[in-house]
Amino acid sequence: MTENKIKFYGVVWCGDCTRSKRYLKQHEIAYDYIDVDEDAEGLEFVKSVNSGRRIVPTILFPDGDTLVEPTNVELGTKLGIISSA
Repeated sequence: MTENKIKFYGVVWCGDCTRSKRYLKQHEIAYDYIDVDEDAEGLEFVKSVNSGRRIVPTILFPDGDTLVEPTNVELGTKLGIISSA
């Protein structure tokens, strides 16, 4: 995986994951997707960030910041995108 890309930890059946991926795609933001149902290391990372709980989406940014279950506004703020939704 590319170190200067966002790392998006999620699962295919998660509605919040789908919404967040759609937001990133609409704004042409590149990311690496890690399905924690398929990737044990990814699941362990998610648990380490969330006090042992499996909470997705968990999104890791190149600067080391992490957002957990972010809204579109939180994503836009982090990415410097002006957003009204």
